[in-house]
Amino acid sequence: MMDLSRSDGGEVVIRVEGTFDRNAAVRLARHLCDLPPAAPLVIDFSQVDHFHDVGVAAVAKELAGHSGVAVRGLGRHQLRLLRYCGVEFPSRRREADEEARD
Repeated sequence: MMDLSRSDGGEVVIRVEGTFDRNAAVRLARHLCDLPPAAPLVIDFSQVDHFHDVGVAAVAKELAGHSGVAVRGLGRHQLRLLRYCGVEFPSRRREADEEARD
């Protein structure tokens, strides 16, 4: 399940729950395509109970196209996979790096 909202600061927040597989990645990619590439964006994966690597890799292309993205709730493995796929997170937006779950 995915929930879209706006924070008080104007960021678009996408909360992802359950299993993050290829189908979930396709849904997330559709949401990302609808947003301007420079829009401030937070993707919250903290309620995901199972990650499929293919899902993480499948959404990497769309994530790489967004310069203002921050992620929450990803483990070190998922962050590493995204970096291997070309996704870089600006240093000011590295919320996940500091609190990455294993």
